[in-house]
Amino acid sequence: MSANKDDKQVKLNNEQAPPNGNLAKSVAPSSTNKDRLNILVVSGRSGSGKTSVLNILEDLGYYSIDNMPLSLVPEAAKKLVCDSGIKRVALGVDIRTPRADLSNFAEIHDTLKQTYGEEAVTVIYVTAQEDILVARFNATRRIHPLMMQDTKGVENTVDNLPAAIERESQLLQPIFKQADLRIDTSMLNIHQLKERLRDYVGVDNQIAINLLSFGFKYGSPIDADFVFDVRILPNPHWNPKLRAATGLDAEVAEFFADYPEVAEMTQDIATFLNRWLPDFLHNNRHTVTVAIGCTGGKHRSVFITKHLQNALTASLPEGLTVTAKHREKHRW
Repeated sequence: MSANKDDKQVKLNNEQAPPNGNLAKSVAPSSTNKDRLNILVVSGRSGSGKTSVLNILEDLGYYSIDNMPLSLVPEAAKKLVCDSGIKRVALGVDIRTPRADLSNFAEIHDTLKQTYGEEAVTVIYVTAQEDILVARFNATRRIHPLMMQDTKGVENTVDNLPAAIERESQLLQPIFKQADLRIDTSMLNIHQLKERLRDYVGVDNQIAINLLSFGFKYGSPIDADFVFDVRILPNPHWNPKLRAATGLDAEVAEFFADYPEVAEMTQDIATFLNRWLPDFLHNNRHTVTVAIGCTGGKHRSVFITKHLQNALTASLPEGLTVTAKHREKHRW
């Protein structure tokens, strides 16, 4: 297969850039201020991962819209930024937009920069080598947009996949030429792609740590990443005066104060979580569920979950937020 214009450009850029798939015309934004306005126009070749890029940006806090007609981009930006006060916007534009819109991309791009400032507007172009694109279409058995039957008054004259890929690259040249960031996804997995985007847009990964107390007698939570069994600890349930109380009550805390193993187990779990939870910041994760179980989910697990929330909130690094829920609360 002969390389098309995109492939030639990508190959040229690779000679001057590290082999990490990140082909940027300009230096990545240095500001990490959450109040800074960012309008991202995301485009690229079908099968290269544009939708994955938009999904990642959505996970990073961007308001993402895919398959946006290019002519409606200025109006969409106005509605989201000016009317709704949204600071992070990602608008996906691809070959499905009307052809006349593509030829006017430079004008639309200039309008956005004049309205919101040059630093606020970024064009991201996602591409991949032609043989990789062919393999991806074959693997998913999807039809290239330019090979679909005409349903919108657009004449599609290509009848094979390589020709469709070549034609698409030609049509997307107005966007390709204006791109601030060009990403070749040929050798990137989804985790590496997320790292490239996160580094470029200057957004730190955010992970919600969900602490969940539960009772084993009602079944273990199937969505837990870590499960700690605290049934070995003394059980206030067998004290008639404490049976109606919960692990959130002072009298139960006083009961546990007489048993040093309760504090020791709490500390051991906290030490383990403090060691390993920060490593999830470098993984493609957004939530981690830590389940603490006792027999009924009312005393021991609730008490330890509460104290773990306080300890981890104070000790975990920025980017990890800790919340606590008690699954059996409706049974108390």
